Amino acid sequence: MTEFANRTVLITGGGSGMGLATAQKLLAAGAQVVIAGRSQERLDKAVEELGAGDRVLAVAADVSRAEDLDRLFSRIEERFGRLDGVFANAGIADFAPSAGVTEESFDALVGVNFKGVYFTIAKAAALMGDGGAIVINGSWLAHRGLAFTSVYAATKAAIINLVRTLAPDLATKGIRVNAVSPGYIVTEMFEGISSTPEAQEACRAQVALGRLGSAEDVADAALFLLSPRSSYITGQEIAVDGGLTTSVPM
Repeated sequence: MTEFANRTVLITGGGSGMGLATAQKLLAAGAQVVIAGRSQERLDKAVEELGAGDRVLAVAADVSRAEDLDRLFSRIEERFGRLDGVFANAGIADFAPSAGVTEESFDALVGVNFKGVYFTIAKAAALMGDGGAIVINGSWLAHRGLAFTSVYAATKAAIINLVRTLAPDLATKGIRVNAVSPGYIVTEMFEGISSTPEAQEACRAQVALGRLGSAEDVADAALFLLSPRSSYITGQEIAVDGGLTTSVPM
């Protein structure tokens, strides 16, 4: 499959989970892939796992820091000259009741999940042109209230709104902007939060399709939105949640 031949795609948070699964599928479809993340060790392991040689560029970067983003995009321009797609996937989670939210936690969540996404897109757009595609990783929690998630959910609601406002803005450059919003997806983050079999079963029981999602489920949706197959889709959100947000299981 060569759907992404001669196309370069950046994935933030690309060292594990949904980001890594998306990188694997993009490489299989012929793309050149840039993965960025805060942990150099994790990125090194990801590069080894991907096994795609010079078709992969790994850059350690914290998306909440402007200087890190500037360095990331300089490396991309030096290596590939341009970008054709972005999966703005980097995100962190910290759950607490509202009375227990600290200013440090608030700033960290907003810094990565909102500010980081915003400036990743703003700086990436300078390297993109007609036919470019941006996909933001949202969350089902932007649509349903769940205790202890107030700040995290608010950051996800903010970036889903960005999809709607940046779509007409970047359409002037021929760039599309869409989102995937995962439900319960089995990743390291999910297993860290739902750390017991009982907790994971409680999550699964809420899903209409009767199973937890995989990183590959999200990667497939991201690939569609990054590809020319979705060339008439912008400003939209695809829920990859097994019906969690809108349906009640039997």
